[in-house]
Amino acid sequence: MLQGMGRTQQDLLGALLYQPDGMSIDDLASHLAVTRTAIRQHLAALERDGLILRGETRPTGRRPEQLYQLSPRGRELFPRQYQLLANLLIGEVASLIGQDALLRLMRGLGEKLAAELERETVDEARIAEHMNQAGYEAEVFFRSTGEPEIVAHNCVFHHLAAAHPEVCELDLALLGTLGGGEVEHLECMVREGQVCRFRINRKA
Repeated sequence: MLQGMGRTQQDLLGALLYQPDGMSIDDLASHLAVTRTAIRQHLAALERDGLILRGETRPTGRRPEQLYQLSPRGRELFPRQYQLLANLLIGEVASLIGQDALLRLMRGLGEKLAAELERETVDEARIAEHMNQAGYEAEVFFRSTGEPEIVAHNCVFHHLAAAHPEVCELDLALLGTLGGGEVEHLECMVREGQVCRFRINRKA
């Protein structure tokens, strides 16, 4: 996120946001009132992180100037209202089809997503990997009995699920389908839990 960056890097990305055709090192140095050397260092770090990319070169009468642009990943650092749109859509769908049908819809989406990720059932460690790739901070804990549980320290749908608890059914169906069993939602952040904790009960 932008908040985790230094002020100069934030300002540099902000400048490129308003100049979609790109800016040169000289442009950025002048705009941000910092040295060309500092700009080069920041550009190298941001390019390495995939947040900017090299665009076209601009003729100057001397040596052409390299222009730098925001990458799609860099643009994603700036605020988006996906949550607002999702909240409106789910609310509208619920009003059209009813809560029970919405629950079935969410379960179906979770099962479909699982089928796209894996062809066969997998263990908790692999499930946690998929969760982390989706933005969770998940890990597997083993109880004293040896039973594994998946613990997620964040919820990627937290605000959405707080308004529409049916959204949790997508996660439960996803985990259950991947793991080949019924999922117990032992602790939930939406229900004032400290984490989201899941146990998959497989058939004997």
